[in-house]
Amino acid sequence: MKTVHEVCELTKLTPRTLHYYDAIGLLKPTTVTEASYRLYDEAALEKLQAILLFRELEFPLKEIKTILNDPNFDQEEALDQQIKLLELRIVHLTRLIQLAKELQKGGNNMSFQAFDRTEIDQYAQEVKERWGGTAAYAKSREKLKGKSKEEMDAMGTAVMDIFARMGALKGKHPENPTAQALVAELQRFITEHYYHCTDEILAGLGEMYMADERMRSNIDKAGGEGTAVFAAEAIKVYVKK
Repeated sequence: MKTVHEVCELTKLTPRTLHYYDAIGLLKPTTVTEASYRLYDEAALEKLQAILLFRELEFPLKEIKTILNDPNFDQEEALDQQIKLLELRIVHLTRLIQLAKELQKGGNNMSFQAFDRTEIDQYAQEVKERWGGTAAYAKSREKLKGKSKEEMDAMGTAVMDIFARMGALKGKHPENPTAQALVAELQRFITEHYYHCTDEILAGLGEMYMADERMRSNIDKAGGEGTAVFAAEAIKVYVKK
């Protein structure tokens, strides 16, 4: 067991920070002595590491609490996600450093691509949704509860079938009536089998189809290269109507 002072020495946090984490229910001490000393065991310190990693990734405390309190929270999976986010930040910071060095040498680089945080933000949103950070994800878990592996596989196949049919339209304009009908079908399918897919949620999914490498790869596998981009563009047209 470690005291507040020892934890602060170890982490460089202030006692006020630990007391605040306790007050908001983010990190409770393992026990409190009769003399009102807060003590933290190894499990509490492991949880504190998870909190500090999410803080380094700029997650608000409220969202960190939601993530860590999720009954399905998996430390190993969360670490994989944190590593992925940290790697994305390394790439982002490397681009900013390269741009700054070019400007320092008197370069005239007017590209603002180095400031683009889309991929980081989209993946961070996916992490939040994974751990019940949104009402939509909570509804999704409720609908999927009790589904067999066969049923889940069939649902996944049905979604990919929609993307396969979208892939056949890649040469056409996203406003194409058939493409728009497929977007509507996708929205209905998500609502029926996962959660209520509003136009706003659908728009966010469209952005994720392009930004998330794994999703883009799976969609392109179903409909051919470029399908994810075409689907995202078709969704943009659909939600603007």
